[in-house]
Amino acid sequence: MPFGEIVCGSPGSGKSTYCQGKHQLFTALHRRIYIINLDPANEDVKYPCAVDIGELVKLEGVMEEYGLGPNGGMLYCVEYLERNFDWLEERVGELGKGEEEEGEVYVLFDLPGQVELSTSFESMKRIVDMLQKKCHFRLAAVHLCDAHYITDASKYISILLLSLRTMLQLELPQINVLSKIDLLSNYGELEFNLDYYTQVQDLEYLENSLMGTTRFRELNKAMMGLVEDYGLVGFETLAVEDKASMVHLMHVVDRATGYVFMPNGGGGPRGSMDESDKPMSARANEYGLFTSAAGPLRGNDIGDVQERWVDAKDAWDAYEKKQWRKEGEINSSLMYSK
Repeated sequence: MPFGEIVCGSPGSGKSTYCQGKHQLFTALHRRIYIINLDPANEDVKYPCAVDIGELVKLEGVMEEYGLGPNGGMLYCVEYLERNFDWLEERVGELGKGEEEEGEVYVLFDLPGQVELSTSFESMKRIVDMLQKKCHFRLAAVHLCDAHYITDASKYISILLLSLRTMLQLELPQINVLSKIDLLSNYGELEFNLDYYTQVQDLEYLENSLMGTTRFRELNKAMMGLVEDYGLVGFETLAVEDKASMVHLMHVVDRATGYVFMPNGGGGPRGSMDESDKPMSARANEYGLFTSAAGPLRGNDIGDVQERWVDAKDAWDAYEKKQWRKEGEINSSLMYSK
């Protein structure tokens, strides 16, 4: 059973950058990973692309043939992919074949930036359902939001509503992520500590910032009440160029997809039946069951994140550069000694 992520978010939220960073991380960890580009408007793909929707349908051609604009053409392309899902199913089935390395296929599906595709468009929802039912994927959605939105109360409420709507539409385990957290200090000081925004604490404290005019006071209260009534939305943070941040998010996603329950080689617990003929996702993993899912993830404390990227970013940047310089000098000395 393959595992995968539905990578979604508004334009400029860092979806392609995240996919590229995840590919680099998995390559360093010797985990097999494939990236499927489902954005027909993305012709300049930065990451190694295993499957590209451009092989099936191109946005520019659709716009010219049917006289559609960019948004209408994008909706047509997604509907066309749904009608020709067998093409995607066949291409996905070819991933990993002929490779000697054992392990489950792990796939990132890079979605277009039009948020209506993941919030209200039924064709994308049906494609996600078919990936689970026909291709037997264990999927989680990774919803990226630019971290600078939390510096403005109204924008923060908007990404809360967007994240909630995406969760209700896709019906997947979803990790909402404040991306580009390393650039947050460029947008001024936060009104509250970072944990207020990641844990979505009492939104009533935002009322003064949202006041403006009394005309929209009740509307603002209703929107905040909606988010709090569901109680589903929370955020992780991400700085793609920071290894610790990427590794932490990888662990969060692995728990959401169930990848942590896969055996880490060597077979099942003592006394269990021999299941070596089954795929890894179907074997017993007593260690993963009783450790990974039992407690909170360690590392990446939100207070540490705030200190690193908001309160003392310049000091930490200088410290890391100093450490990199020392590491380079040590490597150079070892190289010349040989």
